Amino acid sequence: MSWEGRLNKIDENRWEIPMDESAGMRTNAVIYASESMIGQVCSDNAPQQAANVACMPGIVGSSMAMPDIHWGYGFPIGGVAAVDGFAGSISPGGIGFD
Repeated sequence: MSWEGRLNKIDENRWEIPMDESAGMRTNAVIYASESMIGQVCSDNAPQQAANVACMPGIVGSSMAMPDIHWGYGFPIGGVAAVDGFAGSISPGGIGFD
């Protein structure tokens, strides 16, 4: 399955999945990738996983995905999220259990 949702170009190396793209998103998701990389980024559904991370309770700022983003266990591999220490959630297995 590949990503078919919206992806707005912010600048030369950043792409945004707006927070109204998926139900429950509390913030946007930002993917760091060049124009030449974005096709590979969207070749699986890892951008949807980045959008799912943006639904986490207590997320602070954007859900982010680094240039090595690809399908993961829950988070995409290359996914990053900061959460509030009191209102946030902890997900030790977000990317996997290895």
